[in-house]
Amino acid sequence: MSEWPTLDRLRVQPLIDVAIEEDVGSGDVTTDWTVPTGRIARAHLVVKARGVLAGLPIVSWVFERIDPTIVVEVLMEEGRPVSPGDVVAEVRGPARGLLTGERTALNFLQRLSGVATTTVRYVEAVKGTGTRILDTRKTLPGWRLLDKYGVRVGGGTNHRMGLFDMVLLKENHIEAADGIGPAVYSARRSMSSSKREVKVEVEVRNLTELEEAMMAGVDWVMLDNMDVDTMAQAVRQVHHHGEPRPSIEASGNVNLKSVREIAETGVDFISVGSLTHSVSALDISMLFKPNGGSE
Repeated sequence: MSEWPTLDRLRVQPLIDVAIEEDVGSGDVTTDWTVPTGRIARAHLVVKARGVLAGLPIVSWVFERIDPTIVVEVLMEEGRPVSPGDVVAEVRGPARGLLTGERTALNFLQRLSGVATTTVRYVEAVKGTGTRILDTRKTLPGWRLLDKYGVRVGGGTNHRMGLFDMVLLKENHIEAADGIGPAVYSARRSMSSSKREVKVEVEVRNLTELEEAMMAGVDWVMLDNMDVDTMAQAVRQVHHHGEPRPSIEASGNVNLKSVREIAETGVDFISVGSLTHSVSALDISMLFKPNGGSE
């Protein structure tokens, strides 16, 4: 599994604040009106399905924001495979704080663990081929840092973070710029004048467009919605040009049934939008323990 970056709390904290504000609003009336002040409790975060953990640090930050006296003891490592019944953390402190922070903490942990779990399945499916699984910009608005973090925890590779860190000429850009050649030339010229170096990638739909992209000297080609036979031919075409050659990415209608066959064409990367745009959250619950003390 690849290394993943440490979560930046300064960038995550505003998301936590927004999540708590939208959930708690003017107050948790259920908890405040039923649970005695001063009641101390202890709860376990329990996994209910197989998966991979991601987002554990955020659980601590959520409860700290709710009540600084709450203690979160993490019992399993980030990125670890888990099974039903596994206890991943213990939370101790005022019962009101535990109950008020429960859903927000679980929302972060469940989604990020879902992203990591899905990513692991794709990474395992192409194991041994040398192909790497990429994410996309199809992320939950405002959550891109977190979604892409989950991908890294799951062993995937982050593509561009946004529109600012790579030139990626897709069909509409090419149409608006009067073709692949003019678009690449314009991008290179602007890059030179701005004294800012980024890679240039071009989306191609057929072998003719692929040849145009290579003649333009791009760093990366995206084979968009090609069948596997055409894709294999495209890979041979790229290698025929010799080194240095552009990186080859496959994209479009990728799923767990097709990803291995795509990888075996020899592409360097496969981008998978479903890693982040249609996440199935990992089922995790918070369960109170009797008397807030021993089991």
